Amino acid sequence: MTAQRFNTRLAFTTAAAAAALFLAGCGAGAAQSQTSSTPASSPASSSSAPAASAPAASAAATGTPASASASTAAPASSAPAGPALCRSAGLTATVDSTGGGAAGSVYMKLILTNSGTGPCLLKGFAGVSLTANATGAPIGAAAARDESTSAAGVLLAPGQAGAATLRYSQAANYPDCSVTPAAGFRIYPPEDTASLFVAQPRSACSNAGPTLLTIGAFAAK
Repeated sequence: MTAQRFNTRLAFTTAAAAAALFLAGCGAGAAQSQTSSTPASSPASSSSAPAASAPAASAAATGTPASASASTAAPASSAPAGPALCRSAGLTATVDSTGGGAAGSVYMKLILTNSGTGPCLLKGFAGVSLTANATGAPIGAAAARDESTSAAGVLLAPGQAGAATLRYSQAANYPDCSVTPAAGFRIYPPEDTASLFVAQPRSACSNAGPTLLTIGAFAAK
């Protein structure tokens, strides 16, 4: 009876130990399976940049901004043209001799009036000389410029005028003057090759030595 109980207990103990070993093996296998199924952590991405960064890298290498536009800049608009210079065809000339005189000289105002239909610019010094008649050649030396006053431009609307001081020295004041009569003045507006005539009888010097005339810059009248 005692031997039978011992055998029964031995069998039960053996079965329990086997069951425990089986359960332990299953637990280890499950843990190993779970460990092996977890993907290894991927290394830090340090190989290549995204494809979108390639143009920026290329632009940085060439020194060209990535956002540079391929469009061509619009050309700058040209500045509007100013008024044309006054020409003899659109001017009338007169001389005001009421300025008086001193020491053998007569001071006059040479007046050029815009007789055209649009504005024009009168700037600088006129060319002035004495002449035998309206179509004759100049006599003697042309007028010398009096540059004591700067030549500022005068914008003349139609009907407006600019004036310059004209000084005439008496021909008799010059011992080396070959005196000859003149019918008036031949006047070339600034920067013009065509001339105007103003009747103003004077004595001239046929030789080019003495300079009887002096002209100033134009100013607003």
